[in-house]
Amino acid sequence: MGQAVALLLCAPIAALSACAPVPDMDGIIAQAPTPLPAPVMADASGLLTAEQSRATLAKLESEAGGDLLRRHLAIEEAVTERPLRVGNRVRLLPDGLTAFKAIFAAIRNAKHQVNLEYFIFEDVESEGQRLGDLLVAQRAKGIEINVIFDSLSYANTPKDFIDRLDQAGINLVEFNPIDPIDATASPNDRDHRKILVADGRIAIIGGVNLSQSYQSAPLSGADKIDRNGPQAWNDADIEIEGPVVADIQKLFFETWRQQKGPAISPRESLPKPPSRGDQIMRVIGSGPDEQLPRYYATLLSALRHAEKRAWLTTAYFVPTEQEMEELIAAARRGVDVRLLLPGISDSQLALSVAHSNYEDLLEAGVKIYEIRDAYLHSKMAVIDGVWSAIGSSNIDHRSVLFNDEVDVVILGVETARQFEAHFENQQGKATPIDAESWADRPFTDRIRDGLSRLLQEQL
Repeated sequence: MGQAVALLLCAPIAALSACAPVPDMDGIIAQAPTPLPAPVMADASGLLTAEQSRATLAKLESEAGGDLLRRHLAIEEAVTERPLRVGNRVRLLPDGLTAFKAIFAAIRNAKHQVNLEYFIFEDVESEGQRLGDLLVAQRAKGIEINVIFDSLSYANTPKDFIDRLDQAGINLVEFNPIDPIDATASPNDRDHRKILVADGRIAIIGGVNLSQSYQSAPLSGADKIDRNGPQAWNDADIEIEGPVVADIQKLFFETWRQQKGPAISPRESLPKPPSRGDQIMRVIGSGPDEQLPRYYATLLSALRHAEKRAWLTTAYFVPTEQEMEELIAAARRGVDVRLLLPGISDSQLALSVAHSNYEDLLEAGVKIYEIRDAYLHSKMAVIDGVWSAIGSSNIDHRSVLFNDEVDVVILGVETARQFEAHFENQQGKATPIDAESWADRPFTDRIRDGLSRLLQEQL
């Protein structure tokens, strides 16, 4: 969501400036050290020993029954520069209404501090309660509330909602305000993250914005769907408890400082999150200031090392050349590659680019399914039944080149099973794309989709 809003900015930008190149990841992915070291892992108490890390990895590999992890994790660690955190609990929130319920509960149960970072930040409602009422009530109890929201999406947020929060003593930071006078400020650099952290102990991240679109009519420009239906936007989050929450909160504080937010309580003053489960996780934050797009690199690496299956869901499928190559190569070597993609979208241009890639993918054996009864907005991946990822990054150029994004990688069969079950449930509601029928689609559609690629590096 928000892609249509962003595109209003992108077309003139594309006309005025050259597109930024997508960096080549081949050299990085190929440079796994030899011999392969044990990955750096940490729990609530600190770093694990090399022996403990090796034993943990061996257990995961035995559960997965493949070699994806060892080589891929060596590459992933070099790219992300963040340790794996053990001892986490993950709960999938499979739709927007469930996510809202969990978000409101986390805010309501907080005792010290609530941090929110969202691309779209509106006065949403859950079970009869407005977000603004809840935040103001919690602030009145002395709970510190800090909010980062993107300035581009702020154009659609009622000013009186923001003013009310400000008057209640809630700390607000507008990310990269668009200033036509400041030539150094790029209107393309947006904060696309969706983060909640409560008391440094519980986090919720994924694709769900704090947007009223999840509870009412969609934006515009696509086929009509049930305006009152809970599935108007098809999305997902996860709720996390455990040591990895500290890494998510660290990303929030880094952005807060970069955006020159007012003084707030440091993370060191909050309780340390204890171990809650057995899932192993790594947080991957990325942004345009970094030379290496971290999540992009780790997704490409995971696809390259996939052995059995690779199932991916994305809201905007505008793949880079390397993403196309890895998807096709995986399918050709016998990996069960499935893509769950939108059949209707708030961005017809992004949908056209996606369609322009279908023929090559289908020819290679990639299975494609379209969600056509709702706006698909989730961003999820599950590979070989043990490596899962969810966050704010789409499979598009904008997530690689322009946006601040946050994604988490989860190692463990428990989360992979949740993700695969969710994928299969969604697949059952989707329309499979048949290669023969797709090849016979109208010539005018082919021309339109081909021309859409002229702007794909801005999508």
